[in-house]
Amino acid sequence: MSEKLKAGIIGATGMVGQRFVTLLANHPMFEISVLAASSRSAGKKYSDAVSGKWKMNTDIPENVRDMVVYDASHVEEVSSMCDFTFCAVDMKKDEIKALEEAYAKAETPVVSNNSANRWTDDVPMVIPEINPEHIEIINAQRARLGTKRGFIAVKPNCSIQSYCPLLTPLRKFGIKEVVVCTYQAISGAGKTFKEWPEMVDNVIPFIGGEEEKSEKEPLKIWGEIKDGKIVSADSPVITAQCIRVPVSDGHTAAVFVKFENKPSKEEMISLWNEFGNDVKKTYNLPSSPDKFIRYFEEDDRPQSKLDRETDKGMSIFAGRLREDKIYDYKFVGLSHNTLRGAAGGGVLIAEYLAAKGFITKK
Repeated sequence: MSEKLKAGIIGATGMVGQRFVTLLANHPMFEISVLAASSRSAGKKYSDAVSGKWKMNTDIPENVRDMVVYDASHVEEVSSMCDFTFCAVDMKKDEIKALEEAYAKAETPVVSNNSANRWTDDVPMVIPEINPEHIEIINAQRARLGTKRGFIAVKPNCSIQSYCPLLTPLRKFGIKEVVVCTYQAISGAGKTFKEWPEMVDNVIPFIGGEEEKSEKEPLKIWGEIKDGKIVSADSPVITAQCIRVPVSDGHTAAVFVKFENKPSKEEMISLWNEFGNDVKKTYNLPSSPDKFIRYFEEDDRPQSKLDRETDKGMSIFAGRLREDKIYDYKFVGLSHNTLRGAAGGGVLIAEYLAAKGFITKK
């Protein structure tokens, strides 16, 4: 690409917005052209807007420190400065839906980290290695919105990425039932230990809304496009428990699965090793991991602290695959929740949409 696409970041001052800033600071395809947030931050330099609440392990990139933050509600103004935008705002769901649709109708494609539009049936919820064909629904969405280039695409919930990619290649064996328990890092709540001392030496057995998302979102990802809508798969049955644990980054999943046609352990590992690598081979997108799924033979892996940063935090990790007394198999999964599960996953979606011609220069 001879000229970089201009990217806006809506919700640039929050934790996910900050992650977008760090990922895009030196991106080969995209450049940050505008930062937007609430009216409280509007008019401030970015470094001042995030003063005292910068949550990344690296410093604020020099090329954005002095950028002035715009009011995200000023849709036409922000849209005029970018080719497309990432959205990571912290608002009520109905407000987010209205804001994202306003940007799309202003002919600015939106790649959203938010959950508000995940169940809009013509909005693709994409993991490029799993359901890239779902981006074709954008044509139907544009017809509904009356747009030529504007649309909304969303990233799935961060926690399901620790197990949905591992289940996907196994669906050929007829998955009947899945039990999953996720152990979710505090950054999933937009927090650090400094801000949330109650989480030190503690486990909280409830995360609002997570269990419903964990049980339903994989079914949309595995669904089909029919008559201008994405129709969710009707199986398997998934039941989930979601627990907050004292880990900074990295969501872990303990998974139990029952099949119609039980595969061998060797078949499962072979499928994991091969699955999802076509995106890297075909498009060589900057955020694509060298290997989508990495399986560990060691009994004590994967571990969030040791493994989450591998491949820029964009790989999915699996381990402890073994037969179970009640279900056919059980295993452990891991993904980096703010990289693969949030901003990094959003950037990868945007890269894929650009490669397929859905995001272009204005």
